[in-house]
Amino acid sequence: MSDDASDIVREGLAGHLVRLWRYGLVLSSSRETAEDLVQATCVRALERSGQFQPGTKLDRWLFSILNSIWKNEIRSQKIRQGAGLVDAEEVLTTDGAANIETNILARQVLTEVQSLPEVQRVTVFLVYAEGLTYKEAAGTLDVPIGTIMSRLAAARAKLGQLNEAAPARGKETDRRK
Repeated sequence: MSDDASDIVREGLAGHLVRLWRYGLVLSSSRETAEDLVQATCVRALERSGQFQPGTKLDRWLFSILNSIWKNEIRSQKIRQGAGLVDAEEVLTTDGAANIETNILARQVLTEVQSLPEVQRVTVFLVYAEGLTYKEAAGTLDVPIGTIMSRLAAARAKLGQLNEAAPARGKETDRRK
């Protein structure tokens, strides 16, 4: 069974690199750190491929590995230097004349998501961007499913404030008539 698991990991790893990098970027807000996280995840996955259970989802297992590596890195940083995260403005930029309004809104949403506490930001990413179920996200983050639900509710409430703060264009147009 260990050989089957190793084969599955070796054959499936390349297909998940982009998603792992996106997850690394969400966690770290740094392109370079995301690349380092993906590399470390690949190395650990290959080293421990015998621990993968055939019949389960490889991407969920890889996300768990990446999450574990990230947590260890954060702990190390706090001990060594206490370095913080990079501001979303520096990493997540969008531009383009044709879609400028869409880009502005997307940037506002990304900035708001990046401003969420890390646990909420990561949970939002896993559930809404990567499509993990609440149960899968709970397993990936090693927390109870109720914690996932609570984090998402808090994140939705905060992100909902962005919607409330936006001017009601339709109402302004109606007032002019």
